[in-house]
Amino acid sequence: MTTTADPSSDLFLPEPEPREVKYTIISVDDHLVEPPHMFEGRLPSKLQDRAPKIIENDKGHEVWEFEGQQHFQVGQNAVAGRRPETVKIEPFRYDQMRRGCWDIDARIRDMDINGVWASVNFPSMITGFCGRVFSHAKDQELGLAVTRAWNDWMYEEWWQPYPERSIPMGITWLSDPEIGAEEIRRNAARGFTAVTLPERPHRIFLPSVFDTYWEPIIAACAETDTVICLHVGSSGMCDFPEKCPPLQLGATLFGQLSLTACAEWVWSGWAAKYPNLKIAMSEGGIGWVGMLIDRLDNIVDRSGYGMDGFDGVRPADLLRRNFWFCTIDDPSTISTRHAIGVDHIMFETDYPHGDGTWPDSQKVVEKFWGDLPVDELRKMLHQNAAELFRHPLPEHCLP
Repeated sequence: MTTTADPSSDLFLPEPEPREVKYTIISVDDHLVEPPHMFEGRLPSKLQDRAPKIIENDKGHEVWEFEGQQHFQVGQNAVAGRRPETVKIEPFRYDQMRRGCWDIDARIRDMDINGVWASVNFPSMITGFCGRVFSHAKDQELGLAVTRAWNDWMYEEWWQPYPERSIPMGITWLSDPEIGAEEIRRNAARGFTAVTLPERPHRIFLPSVFDTYWEPIIAACAETDTVICLHVGSSGMCDFPEKCPPLQLGATLFGQLSLTACAEWVWSGWAAKYPNLKIAMSEGGIGWVGMLIDRLDNIVDRSGYGMDGFDGVRPADLLRRNFWFCTIDDPSTISTRHAIGVDHIMFETDYPHGDGTWPDSQKVVEKFWGDLPVDELRKMLHQNAAELFRHPLPEHCLP
């Protein structure tokens, strides 16, 4: 059914030449599109025929089918290299997206074109960005087996072929936090350094982040030094008023979604209880972070409350200690970097999504950040990410 994308097709822009590399980049927010064979041979024999699979629907689209439900966003946002006028709000077939979306060898070539040293890759919509689809499976045994199979594929086919170029991030089981903690430890033991969790779990029919339900998972992350990555949209999008343009409005409010999620995670107190906990806010930008810091300080200094349960640490200082933030460029608010902490800002290219800067991420950095001090550029473009995710850097880093 699935064929390789033809870059000469009218769907695609001309194949780009490799860009001049002036900066060593680690992108902390990219995405993979799960390949059609992902689950083949990875489940127990009694469950294998019920694993998620790609089918062709009555409109000729390739979609995931799991437990009788169709999940349509196979490649809907896998637009890297596509001519803008050919992009529609509908699923893409695999032969209508760059092979780098779902094939690691092709992805490395696309990273080389873009001048990206290493990349964190989030799942796509068959997992709900955070494994929620599998955790909500009607057959919980099947859902758990699929969760483990996804992680096994990530380890064997995506990370191991190029361990210096890909930062291993897993999903976990959300329906039982003890089992979820075991999966985090299983992944950490084989080198995973991150897990993607729902940013606001109460919105996807799970206990809120304020509930002790999550403690086994939080404790496992702290114990194994596993970074919690909270991706925009992993718990759904904003409210859409009737007749609004949902794509445009939803994308505009990414920062608002991250602000709300970050505030909830701060006030949950988990980072106060586990001081070494590491939380990365993914694809939300940084423009809202300075405002949140100001508000947290105002609550303590002017209103006189906000320190209960924080073990003497000011909430704003906890934010600066335990949270990291992600930016594509933020040209109007990069000036707030010192209020946030230059050590806690990281860069993303968002390949292959519509916000993504492939194949010109190097030019984007030069245009918007080129006049920043070299030591700050190094931190935000690669050093912070390398330290947070415990990932190796090349022998020579730029600038």
